[in-house]
Amino acid sequence: MQFPEPRAAYIHVPFCVHRCGYCDFTVIAGRDDLADDYLDALSVELSSLKTARPVDTIFVGGGTPTQLTPQQLQRLAKLINNWFDFSDAVEFSVEANPDGLTVEKVNILADGGVNRISLGAQSFDNDILRVLERAHNESDIQRAVEVSRSRIKNVSLDLIFGVPGQTIEAWQTTISKALQLRPQHISTYGLTFEKGTTFWSRREKGSLLQIDDQIEREMYTLAMDWLNSANFEHYEISNFARTLHRCRHNETYWQSLPYFGFGPGAAQYIAGRRETNHRSVFTWLKRLKSGESPVGDSEELSAEERAREAIMLGLRTTAGVNKREFQSRHGIGLDTLIGATIQSRVACGHVHDDGQRLQLTREGRFFADSIVVEVL
Repeated sequence: MQFPEPRAAYIHVPFCVHRCGYCDFTVIAGRDDLADDYLDALSVELSSLKTARPVDTIFVGGGTPTQLTPQQLQRLAKLINNWFDFSDAVEFSVEANPDGLTVEKVNILADGGVNRISLGAQSFDNDILRVLERAHNESDIQRAVEVSRSRIKNVSLDLIFGVPGQTIEAWQTTISKALQLRPQHISTYGLTFEKGTTFWSRREKGSLLQIDDQIEREMYTLAMDWLNSANFEHYEISNFARTLHRCRHNETYWQSLPYFGFGPGAAQYIAGRRETNHRSVFTWLKRLKSGESPVGDSEELSAEERAREAIMLGLRTTAGVNKREFQSRHGIGLDTLIGATIQSRVACGHVHDDGQRLQLTREGRFFADSIVVEVL
């Protein structure tokens, strides 16, 4: 099989002021003193490319990329510009927290080619923000959007629902206030309790009560209804966009296309092989400093595994999976691969199959996780 070259790159910046109780990402808090070492190691890792690579999307995530000092942020932007060739048509996204985002940092990002900011707003309710252990408040979000738009017009807001103590009315207010800021993109995520996080431990001990499933379902329904009525396209389970403002980088993942990944914990998918860097920032630094590979895990996907993963990712999108394109790309039909699953899920109203395309129904979106298990 002929694999296409990656046209997308992800760079992970692990630094944060505080690790939030629900966070399961590769994050290191209170160790900004390692930032220069991180940039040194990132420079070494990027040099493995040998030559600058053409890309259509770049995504710098974290952690909190804007936790870096202005000088460090400038160095990061220079590294990215040195190792990736991109035109004005690139989608260059950077994640940021509302607190600590300054005009100086926005100017550095914009001068480096960044044209999309993804703000971790999470909520416009200060009480809920405290539960989530976020350092910002509602006014910080408003200020951050204004600061971003001084140079970068494309702003996305991340929101979380299903937070302990959160009411339907509070979630409704958060969506309403988010819409008032006129973002180009909104992501809505149900709070998850990941093993190893403090939220998981607190729930197990009974000091943090998980919200009722029915209430969480109502919150997701509210998000779909309100955002659709506000002319946001619901193009993926958790993502809504104004016209022409989908996150093109994330669409690379959902279309199971190849991508580069750099930084601790970052994954890359090239020529059917997935590699994930070591999640320990210290191990990642040590390996690169000593000339070793930073990769912690790698996996060569079989043709069937690639096909099943493409179904799983494609069903996350409202466009679903085109049967003819799937057959052409993977050499096997959807019905041949998962026919029994399709039939059972169509019967219970979770999947729509018109013979040309397979899509989750609105009801099916509530059962996406269990459908994924059946597909894989």
